[in-house]
Amino acid sequence: MGKPAPDFNLSDGTSSIHLADYRGKVVLLNFWASWCAPCIVELPSLQQFHRDHPEYPILAVSIDESEAAYKRFLVQRRVDFITVRDPGKTAAEQYGTTGWPETFIIDQQGRIRRRFIGATDWSDPEILRFLKTL
Repeated sequence: MGKPAPDFNLSDGTSSIHLADYRGKVVLLNFWASWCAPCIVELPSLQQFHRDHPEYPILAVSIDESEAAYKRFLVQRRVDFITVRDPGKTAAEQYGTTGWPETFIIDQQGRIRRRFIGATDWSDPEILRFLKTL
């Protein structure tokens, strides 16, 4: 932890994410897929965290190969944070992800400060305490 977060610029024709645009903010970078059961388990608490703490941008990168499944998931689950589809897993590979979901906390200087592998309960008060120390 503490190493520079690899910058990336992804666009799927509908939305795009350029990590460098978020320098100066603490960011949650979340890798997920619509077919991933732990991702579905995690989503409600991640969405609630987004609503309660909009000061922490959530950048979600889906590895879905199917554009239709990805778009259907976003609509059905009412995903309301920034998400982009990266079927080639280019960003996930830069981060060395090992499973889904996987979330990286990136500080204002663009350094990886923490990594969560698997479904995380974003309502855990310890997470917010940690974020406030950055």
